[in-house]
Amino acid sequence: MTATTAQAHHKAKASDRAKAEARLGWYLAGPAFVVMLAVTAYPIVQAVYDSLFRDQLTDPSGRKFIGLRNYWVILTDPVWWQAFWTTILITVITVIAELILGFALAFVMHRAVRGLRGLLRTAILVPYGIITVVSAFAWFYAFDITSGYVNHWFDWVPGISPDLNWFASRGTSLFVIMASEVWKTTPFISLLLLAGLAQVPGDLEEAAEVDGATAWQRLMRVIIPNMKAAIMVAVLFRALDAFRIFDNVFIMTKGANGTEVLSLLAYRQSISQLQIGLGAAVSVLLFLCVVGICFIAIKLFKVDLAGARGES
Repeated sequence: MTATTAQAHHKAKASDRAKAEARLGWYLAGPAFVVMLAVTAYPIVQAVYDSLFRDQLTDPSGRKFIGLRNYWVILTDPVWWQAFWTTILITVITVIAELILGFALAFVMHRAVRGLRGLLRTAILVPYGIITVVSAFAWFYAFDITSGYVNHWFDWVPGISPDLNWFASRGTSLFVIMASEVWKTTPFISLLLLAGLAQVPGDLEEAAEVDGATAWQRLMRVIIPNMKAAIMVAVLFRALDAFRIFDNVFIMTKGANGTEVLSLLAYRQSISQLQIGLGAAVSVLLFLCVVGICFIAIKLFKVDLAGARGES
């Protein structure tokens, strides 16, 4: 057998294996995919349909088809754009902070001695196991000017005093909201990155160290390139979750002082003001933003999933 024939035979075997794995994947994930599609498709279609009408629950007889006018009203309203950029700000800052802290925690768990790994991972996961509403209330009462203890414990820090009202201005309110998000969800990021660290070949790190590479060079040229798929999953999952933030903002500020986000805007239009058409349009635009985040993340990381599985 010539080298060309052997190479073609190897590619054919790899292709057959990939097809078999793809079929198995569809067999295993197919039922769950069908159920999820059935559960989510109807609400999405119904929201798109409702967004084409002027529909207010206090005036059922006034329901009228208006096409895309609801989207025009929303996109020309400064309230939408303020909520949009506030959501973007929270998403970008929290995801970056969680990625940095998650890397640090993942390295600590990865390098920990075998007897302490289980205990360490359990301790790190405690914040993530707390219900978001409970966590938001805890952070609110900790920073509240009357019932909180943060002002008294940290009054030695410049800018913090016993009479500081954290929820009276946009900057401090967003700081508390983002800090609570980072505290709660960093363990999730660290676990995903820990799984990626376990996939980095140890011999590559050892070879780089023998060649004289510094710790920073090993991180940037060996570890991170081999963790690209795990990093993409972590960033994508957290960006989607952060972009749909609702609980913390609703509990701490209810959107006051310029802290309203898109999910809260949709809630206010649909539930508080009973504007079903406008609320549905906000929800559809939020959904499109989430789809755009997925597209950008996949294009940005350019992860070769076939290569990650070891296929050529």
